[in-house]
Amino acid sequence: MSEPVGGNGVLELRGLTVARGGRTVVRDVSLDIPAADVTALLGPNGAGKSTLVLAVGGVLRPLAGSVRKDGRDLARQRPDLIRRAGVAIVPEGRRLLPDLTVEDNIKVAAYSLSTEAAKSGRGRVLELFPELSRRLSAPARALSGGEQQMLVLAQALISSPRYLLIDELSLGLAPVVINRLVPTIRAVAADGIGVLLIEQFAALALGLATRAYILEGGQIRFSGAASELRDKPDLLRSAYLLRGSEETPAVE
Repeated sequence: MSEPVGGNGVLELRGLTVARGGRTVVRDVSLDIPAADVTALLGPNGAGKSTLVLAVGGVLRPLAGSVRKDGRDLARQRPDLIRRAGVAIVPEGRRLLPDLTVEDNIKVAAYSLSTEAAKSGRGRVLELFPELSRRLSAPARALSGGEQQMLVLAQALISSPRYLLIDELSLGLAPVVINRLVPTIRAVAADGIGVLLIEQFAALALGLATRAYILEGGQIRFSGAASELRDKPDLLRSAYLLRGSEETPAVE
């Protein structure tokens, strides 16, 4: 990616409370996502991590709280307006249009951009993911899991967001694919984008992040330097997190 798209700043989540399926899942959550850095959000299944991402992206409407970017509250706005404001999400599940080609999936993601911005964004994401250049005419359903993950990341990045929230980067992927994606996340952050990384494998997330949070039972249970969790694994009390730390090799 050729030039920084971010800048000095922080995406501030303050007091977010979110219900899903008729019950409150996220309770009074506050965290910061600094530009040009990776922040890890860890926690066991059912902790509310995915719900938080969907609320920030406008898919779910928070009951309370704010999502502030450059002093502007984006909470409760439509997903397209949040994306246009510079906040993109990659939900869990690789949500693509399976019968459309890779090229068309990229075009759909760029529909609201000017012709020039769409062209520039397309070149940028294909530079990040050259594997997709060789698969442009293939339907999305024919891609491998790793290629599909690259495509959903490309869709989120094509609009040059300032903040990117990724839900379960490595889910279902082979270690060789995960190792391919790690440098890309580093490059995205180095380009100025603030990344919130939700990840099942603690070792992977903490190897990338500067700061980390643990979400459990819908509430923040830990907030501090990622190095603190790396150096004191006893702080990761969830068996789920400990298992992820042991099974995934440290990030190189």
